[in-house]
Amino acid sequence: MPHTASRYLTEGRRVGLRPFSYDDAAEFTARARESKDLHHPWLFPPDTPAAYAAYAQRLIEDPAKAGFLVCEKEAGGALAGFVNINNIVEGGFLCGALGYGAFAHAAGRGLMREALDLVVRYAFGPMRLHRLEINVQPGNAASIALARACGFRKEGFSPKMLHIDGAWRDHERWALTTEMLTGES
Repeated sequence: MPHTASRYLTEGRRVGLRPFSYDDAAEFTARARESKDLHHPWLFPPDTPAAYAAYAQRLIEDPAKAGFLVCEKEAGGALAGFVNINNIVEGGFLCGALGYGAFAHAAGRGLMREALDLVVRYAFGPMRLHRLEINVQPGNAASIALARACGFRKEGFSPKMLHIDGAWRDHERWALTTEMLTGES
């Protein structure tokens, strides 16, 4: 039987990751609208075709960003969420900042844990990054639990760090390095 190439950049048991495309607008925005209650007040993914086009364009065209759609394999590749690596810096830093969100139908099922683990391995492997950071609002217990479960450590607190939902919000800073993942010192 001939081997067929996977449609995913990387995949686990239940999810696969693939890059954003403009063709995903309808499904992504429908899922974002269905998930407003889950996401508020932490994040605001695009929920209109125009907003999605601008968002996807940044993730597709900006070399300082990488966007991954989390696809549920048993559901025919339906979108379960997204993980983005933003502010990618090369040279001596080799770092990126993660942003992510599950869609409501997939929340609490462990799919984002599997996806975040896949993104970490992809970032430290083919992307050759050394460090990943997560900035999360202190009240976002689900996001903090996900960061902790994936091996990130809390490194600090930044008052009024990011402008979200009309106000400057405090954030905890979490990070993971290749050495932490491999157990090297």
